[in-house]
Amino acid sequence: MLSVLFIDDEPALLEMIKLMSERSREISLDTAQSAKEGLKTLQSKTFDAIIVDYAMPEISGIDFLKTLRSKGDRTPVIIFTAVGRDNVAIEALNYGANFFLHKREDPRMQFRELVTVVTQAVEQNPVGRSLNATQRIISEMFNFSSDPIFAIDSDGQVIAWNESMEQLTNVPASTIIGKGDFAYAEPFFGTRRKMLVNLVFATDEEIREAKYMLISRVTKGTVIAVTRGEKPDGSEWTLWAKAKPLYDLHGSFIAAVSTIRDVTATFGDVALRQQSGNGFQLVAPSDKTAPVKGLIKKMLGRALIHYKEGVDLFVREKDCTKAIAAFDRALSIDDKLSYAWNDRGVCFRELGDNTNALKSHLRAVELAPDNTEYLFNLGETLELIGVLYNSNKYVDSAIQTFRMVTDLLPNNAAVWDHLEICYKEVGKNEESKFSFDWARDIRLGNKDTPIIPRRNEFL
Repeated sequence: MLSVLFIDDEPALLEMIKLMSERSREISLDTAQSAKEGLKTLQSKTFDAIIVDYAMPEISGIDFLKTLRSKGDRTPVIIFTAVGRDNVAIEALNYGANFFLHKREDPRMQFRELVTVVTQAVEQNPVGRSLNATQRIISEMFNFSSDPIFAIDSDGQVIAWNESMEQLTNVPASTIIGKGDFAYAEPFFGTRRKMLVNLVFATDEEIREAKYMLISRVTKGTVIAVTRGEKPDGSEWTLWAKAKPLYDLHGSFIAAVSTIRDVTATFGDVALRQQSGNGFQLVAPSDKTAPVKGLIKKMLGRALIHYKEGVDLFVREKDCTKAIAAFDRALSIDDKLSYAWNDRGVCFRELGDNTNALKSHLRAVELAPDNTEYLFNLGETLELIGVLYNSNKYVDSAIQTFRMVTDLLPNNAAVWDHLEICYKEVGKNEESKFSFDWARDIRLGNKDTPIIPRRNEFL
């Protein structure tokens, strides 16, 4: 019988899984309600595997994992998470997670998955995953990202090239996967050369010599920079890149990953000028001494102006088509404006374009995963698609999304109204009645906490 330590801050969940483990006799389960309690348990007892919740107060599942690996403990660790996000997966992989286990509403299904994943983790080679398996995981993770991403292994060969990267470069993954010798640079520069992904361990000076500028390091090991490239048609473009190394659970470097964006529109009115040596910098053609930081600040201010224009068109003039165009102008300057993505999605939904609405809402939630407004709007769009096309898959996704809102904002009557409808749609009448009663009690008790749209601040 496999021994497992299960760490989660939900006592009811721990009790339920422990009861099932005692009945099945497939695993022996110890529980802890915090990472601190789990670490204390590990001082006196060892386990075949550990399951830890990603989102916990004080010490998160990732911080627990980092602490464990820093002590040299190589016990298989499964991250237990309610939301699948590629940034969470990358972070966990970097610190030696073995698997991810998604939370489900059905306790029996949850327990079966738990046993399966624990068994797989324990049966693996104690030295860790094979390199091929790790590379496959990396590739599969990045395919879910909306950002153009590729990765190279320690030998410089491409092991991941996602769909967004295919769209950016017009190079299919099938023709680039496995290629080395800087072949992946050709779609960006028209020639083979070092890219930022090759310079994750380089100094800033070495990166500048590779013709990158505006270099910044947001976290340890992660570098961001801008450069100029050449498209296949011979025209120039400005590329923003972020790169970071990936490690296996033993701390050995296994791959480097890079996100690349076309920011030509953002830097449209600046030029690239060579300095002494091979370094480059951005300068404004009209004033070669103009500071780039001031220019970026000015452009970001312009993005907010376009966003406010979109809000006015949407709310006051009820012109969703023109509003979307304004939001697109804002996003072409700064594609991290989560509220622009959110309102863009609302406008598309008003026009009946649910596909583009869903894409926009997903992007907003990806940028701000704990924002109740974005989650609520995403849930509404999923519910609408599910009802229109009689798809329980989308309705179930809507339920999961609305449940995230109730976790963050339990006294919002509107979200419980939506849950009532969704549960009824999938035939869960008891849950539907519970949601109806909860919404009614909130209103009767004058406890409703409505979600105030961010756009109200700009009206």
